[in-house]
Amino acid sequence: MTILVTGATGTIGRHVVQHLAKAGADIRALVRDPAKADLPAGVAVAKGDLLDIDAMRGALSGVSTLFLLNAVVPDEFTQALVALNLAREAGIRRVVYLSVIHSDLYVNVPHFAGKFGVERMIEAMGFEATILRPAYFIDNDRTVVDVVRQHGVYPIPLGHKGLAMVDARDIGAVAALELIRREGTAGPLTRLNLVGPETLTGPAVAAIWSEVLGRPVAYGGDDTAGFEQNLRSVMPPWMAFDMRLMSERFQTDGMIPEAGDRERLTAMLGRPLHAYREFAAGLGAGAR
Repeated sequence: MTILVTGATGTIGRHVVQHLAKAGADIRALVRDPAKADLPAGVAVAKGDLLDIDAMRGALSGVSTLFLLNAVVPDEFTQALVALNLAREAGIRRVVYLSVIHSDLYVNVPHFAGKFGVERMIEAMGFEATILRPAYFIDNDRTVVDVVRQHGVYPIPLGHKGLAMVDARDIGAVAALELIRREGTAGPLTRLNLVGPETLTGPAVAAIWSEVLGRPVAYGGDDTAGFEQNLRSVMPPWMAFDMRLMSERFQTDGMIPEAGDRERLTAMLGRPLHAYREFAAGLGAGAR
C-alpha cells in the first residue's frame, strides 16, 4: 500500500509528506533532484517529473494511491492528463488531486480552467478520488512581506468581496488524511473546499498587518493592471497575466466558503484552522 506524492518538495507537498510519515504510511516521493529533496527518513524517492514517461511508469509501479499536485506552468493540463493516464495504466484506482476553489467559476483564468479540466477527466476516468479545492494560500503572502514592512503597503489587489485564505499546513494535513482514508476505503468521487477561518478583504488584511507591526499599513488598492506590471519583474509575462486575471475574479467573485466548509475541516483536523493573523505575527515579529 504505497502512496506516490508528486510535488513532494514544494510548499504543500512537504506538509503532505510530513503528515503521512508521522502516520506511518508507505510513501514514495516524486522529485526532480533527490540530492536536494531533504525529506523525512524512510520516504522512498523517485527521480523524475510528470512529463518523463519512463520515470513516471517506474514511480507509479506498485503504487496504490496517487497524490497529484502540479505547478502553475504552461503545460499544467498536459502534465496532469499524462499522469492520470499513466496511473490508470498502472492499475491505480485512488487519487487525491489538488485543484482550486471555484475552478468552475473562474472560467477565464488559465490555471483555474486547467484544473477544472483535470477534475472533469478524473471524474470521467472513474477514479475513486478526492478533489481538494483550496482557496488562496496564506503562504503566498511571504512574497510581499518585505513590501509590507518597508513601505507600509499591502500590495495584492484582493478587492472587497473577501477570500477565505487557507494555511498550507491545513492543506497538507487534510490531504494526508484523505490519502490515508482512500488507502483503506473505496468510495465515490468527493470534493472538499479547503478554507481558512476568516474571509478577508484587502483592507482587512492591511488592518491585520497594521496591528501586528504596530504602525499603519495601507491597502494598495484594486489596480490589477499595475499588479500585472509589478509581477512581470519576478515571473514570465504569461504568468503575470494569469495572476492579473485571477485578481480580477477576486474582486468580482471573491473566494467564499460554502455552508459547513469550516466546520467540516475543523472536525477532520480536530483543531482550529490556522488564521492569517498567526501567519502575520510570525513574520512580523521583531519588525516593529
